[in-house]
Amino acid sequence: MDRSSSENQILINREPNGVATVTINRPGSLNSLTGTMILDLAQAFKALDQDHSVRVIILTGSGRSFCSGIDLTAAEDVFKSEEMKDPESNPVIQMDRCRKPIIGAIKGFTVTAGFEISLACDILVAAKGSKFIDTHARFGIFPSWGLSQKLSRIIGPNKAREVSLTAMPLTAEAAERLGLVNHVVEDGEVLKKSREIAEAIIKNNHDLVLRYKSVINDGIKLDLRHALSLEKERAHDYYEGMTEEQFKMMQDFIQGRKKESKL
Repeated sequence: MDRSSSENQILINREPNGVATVTINRPGSLNSLTGTMILDLAQAFKALDQDHSVRVIILTGSGRSFCSGIDLTAAEDVFKSEEMKDPESNPVIQMDRCRKPIIGAIKGFTVTAGFEISLACDILVAAKGSKFIDTHARFGIFPSWGLSQKLSRIIGPNKAREVSLTAMPLTAEAAERLGLVNHVVEDGEVLKKSREIAEAIIKNNHDLVLRYKSVINDGIKLDLRHALSLEKERAHDYYEGMTEEQFKMMQDFIQGRKKESKL
């Protein structure tokens, strides 16, 4: 694949406060993904996960779409590519592996592969009137980035079947009611709201944020009994690894919060 063809189509902006913004930047094609863009998006999340200066990631699209899916003019090359079978080249797998919280800032259309990418985010902020659309059944494309399994676990199997088998749009407002979207805001407020959430996360203990995201996301895959055991196991490991100095810092922090609340 010609890597120069995706130059400036996956943008990464790191801010001094620890927020990194990844932008899918192909607005003339509603941010449809070429094979090279898919590889670049996967590598972007892998790099940001390893970047210690980054604490929260915001994913968005430029123009009037979040992501309209795979560019179907190159569908055969994308779907049959050996490179695409490699987990290192799969953006959804890299997002699932990413320890940092990922906030999806959704505007306009989020279609098929774009829908699957949105489901790999931890928190979603969507503009009023945005639409999530699953067109796998319409175009004869078999889902492979998790849509057939994740959506039903979030909004329920009956509603997920309707969304996927009819290929009818799910609006941001309906998605919020179903628990898929966290916040629906005006079009011009999407990034602002996403940054507010990111800044609230940054104020907290970074190590615990990473561990908390991990135990939530890993626990979702288990039944409740095993998920509770997982939480207990990780809690014991966490406290066993803490030094006396760290416990003292925790106590000092709590005392400082108590003093602030009295002011």
